[in-house]
Parts: sequence; structure tokens; C-alpha cells
Amino acid sequence: MRLKFNSGSFLKQFIPKQPCILCGAMSHDGVWCAACDADLPRLIATHCPICSLPTIGGACGRCLKNPPSFNHTVAAFAYAFPIDKLIQAMKFSEHLTLVNRLADALTANVETQVDGIIAMPLHPLRLQERGFNQSQLLAQRIGKQLKIPLLNVCQRTRNTAPQSTLAWKERDKNMRAAFSCSVDLTGKHIANVDDVNNTGASIEELAHTLKQAGAAKVSAWVIARTLPH
Repeated sequence: MRLKFNSGSFLKQFIPKQPCILCGAMSHDGVWCAACDADLPRLIATHCPICSLPTIGGACGRCLKNPPSFNHTVAAFAYAFPIDKLIQAMKFSEHLTLVNRLADALTANVETQVDGIIAMPLHPLRLQERGFNQSQLLAQRIGKQLKIPLLNVCQRTRNTAPQSTLAWKERDKNMRAAFSCSVDLTGKHIANVDDVNNTGASIEELAHTLKQAGAAKVSAWVIARTLPH
């Protein structure tokens, strides 16, 4: 009888055990264990291919009536517990050990080849204050895994108020004319990487800027999508 050899499981035994960030159990699985991974709020229900909101099939009525500037969304998770806490820990508490695991979860859901990846830009003042751009770190990992070039060609030209501090109705106005793009992207399919899509205001404005620069298609790649309550 021939035994099957699982190289992934074999190699895991040589990785030191570490406590799962979610339950504390010791495992070889990385920052969180396999049991907690199985319970994460993945987007498994039928959802709109454009905005990732739940739908009974195909594009949702909102995207059909008012098509956004981005053409497609890939989201690994719903923005719910504990993914929301993991993203907040990465973003505001500098738990950067989470970057690779979150990025790899998104990478596993990407099925379409693109010409380049652009991280959601931070204004220089915000970048100086925080010390890093979490979207840039996620995009670097995703680009490396998928062998897609990371394009540093977009800038945030206005130091906008944090979207999380604003009412949802104010977020579109807050992001107007917030970005610029310094290269010609004619005919390119560009993926915009961000941590969370809440109202879609930031992603919409950046996609609009990319389309103005000539991009033929823009995809939004996000770790998590906020869903209606």
C-alpha cells in the first residue's frame, strides 16, 4: 500500500509552536490556529461580483442602476468578529505579524490576472503619524505571492479626515478629488488593495482616478467587506 505524503503537514512540524492570537492554543499553524481559521467569517453566501454585498444572484440592483468606477471586488472575509479586531490590531496597534496571514487569505480568493497592483495611498502626514501604510504592506505580500508588479504611481493629495470618524453619508464627499495618478494606465487592468471596504467611498474615488488615467478595468481587492446589519 502506498502512503500519501503531505509536504505541508510535514514541514509544519519544523515550525516552532506559537500561541494562537485568538484562542491562545499552541499550534504549528502560525498567528492563528486551524480551528479558529475554520470559524472566521468568510464571504461564502452569494454576493454581488461588483461590490460584494449579498444578492440572490448576479450583480445587485444598486450596481446595475449606478455602476461604480470599479468593475469587480474580491473580499476574503466579512468585516465581523474576530476579523474586525484582527484588522484593527494590525492597523492601529502595529501587530504587523498579521499582515502575511491576512494577505494570503485574500490571495487565495483571487482568480483573475491583473496588470498591476496599487495600494490605497495614505497622505504623507498620515503616513508620518502612523509610520506605515497597512494597505502597502498587504499589497507587497499579495504582489509577491501572485508575481504581479506593485505600482507606486498614485498619491493622496488631500489629508482627508479618517473615514471611520464620519457618518456614512459624509464619506463620499470626504473622498472627492483625494487622489492623483502620475502615469498613463491606458488599457491596463489594475487591482486596488485595501484592508476594508465599508461604504466603498475610498475605493470608488481611487478607481475613478485610475479610470481617468486610462485604466480599462479596476478591481477592488480587500481583506474584509462590511455587510448590512
